Amino acid sequence: MPAPHDHETPLILPVFRPFYRGFAEPLAWVVLRVLTGAMLVIEGWPKIQAPFAMTGFAESLGLWPAGFWSLALAVLQFGGGILLVLGLFTRPVALAAGLMLAVTLWYHLTRPYGTALLTPEGIAAFPEQAALFTADAGNSLVNLGRDGGARFLHQVQSKANFLSALWTVAALFFAAFGGGRLSLDRAIGREF
Repeated sequence: MPAPHDHETPLILPVFRPFYRGFAEPLAWVVLRVLTGAMLVIEGWPKIQAPFAMTGFAESLGLWPAGFWSLALAVLQFGGGILLVLGLFTRPVALAAGLMLAVTLWYHLTRPYGTALLTPEGIAAFPEQAALFTADAGNSLVNLGRDGGARFLHQVQSKANFLSALWTVAALFFAAFGGGRLSLDRAIGREF
């Protein structure tokens, strides 16, 4: 298999080639891999502490036995995240994480958070409860009260969709290309 740079587009300023190849590319590779793995660890930490807490979620997706899938999700996120940070067994771990994250993306796209947080009575109660909120919360509460939280939930939903998409693509990138030059896979000279 040819190296990734064998058929590259010539640089307008070839003087930068050593900087790109020797510093920028390896650094970008490791930063993206570490961020992707670290986010998995952070998301997986509560799950690894309660590995069967996602059983109901797994059941709602039709995954059986749900306890197994809840445990697998916890181990994949936490343990897989650590392996990605290290760049060890990068391709299989990233493929499993990418598939899991694709399901997460599908879940966010097909099950939106909804259009309202509050009932009409709840919206009307905001002005009556103003003493419970800081002065800085004033405009936010007025806006929340106007639409029952629809704008806020739209923003949260958009962030969930976009972050899930980006995270899925990042994991699948490492499944396709491996951990990069600064990985334990490369250090031991073996990859899956």
